Amino acid sequence: MSQKVALVLSSGGARGLAHIGVIEALEAKGYEITSVSGSSMGAVVGAFYACGKLKEYKEWALNLDRYDVFKLIDFTFSVQGFVKGERVFKTLKTIIPDQNIEDMRIPFAALVTDIKAKTQEVFRTGSMYQAIKASVAIPTVIKPVMINGREYIDGGVTNPIPIEHVHRTEGDILVVSNVNAIMPFVKVKEDKVLEAESATYNQKIQAFINGWGKLLPGNTETEKKLGFFDLLNESIDLMQDKLTSLLLEKYKPDLLVNISREACSTFEFYKAKEMIELGKDLFEAAYQEQRRD
Repeated sequence: MSQKVALVLSSGGARGLAHIGVIEALEAKGYEITSVSGSSMGAVVGAFYACGKLKEYKEWALNLDRYDVFKLIDFTFSVQGFVKGERVFKTLKTIIPDQNIEDMRIPFAALVTDIKAKTQEVFRTGSMYQAIKASVAIPTVIKPVMINGREYIDGGVTNPIPIEHVHRTEGDILVVSNVNAIMPFVKVKEDKVLEAESATYNQKIQAFINGWGKLLPGNTETEKKLGFFDLLNESIDLMQDKLTSLLLEKYKPDLLVNISREACSTFEFYKAKEMIELGKDLFEAAYQEQRRD
């Protein structure tokens, strides 16, 4: 009989693609994932797994190059964020139709933040796409999502690693995939061409951010300082790191897979293959470490 697993997937932008590798490694070891919860990108991967469409999402992600990713980012000048966040989900719906969370093959929970009520909320029912769109609405980056008159932003703001919200069953073990670990990231090999192309891609995004940032107060100084956008996002990262540490200390998973937050940046979704393989490798390392203990 297979060991049952309650799986928790953290927030983390493009690094969250590593969750796919963790899931595949778990299944390759014969584990049965019986429930999943996720925050932000963890909610996206978790939702597609829970509805039985992770293979389709993986194939789509693997076929994206950096230019495809850039075209999917629907930039907008708005004081609430510089990305609408509509284009990518509209594209995904042509591959993976929407469905209600309560109809998924295993229990799924997506974490979101009600910014006006200042509370974390858990979506266990209703539209899958509404839930994941709300969960990935990174403050100052992606515009908030309105659902039934309530304004939702990234679940990672209040709960980057929603351990307490995953459905538990008798005899299961708790497995957490955390892609925001404060640990060094060592590249297996250097690719000068890819590194140069990656830098160009990130410069394009940064150019738009800089233009958007000029609309905000306090961004006219010529001296090299953290701007409004950078300062806010560095602060959010720090807050999420502290929350993650507290949650992991409180709930103590049976198996913890840690992936460095330096592995890739938020929007580098063209690194799908690299992140998926990294997830597999670091799951194996965590698995072997657990067996030695």
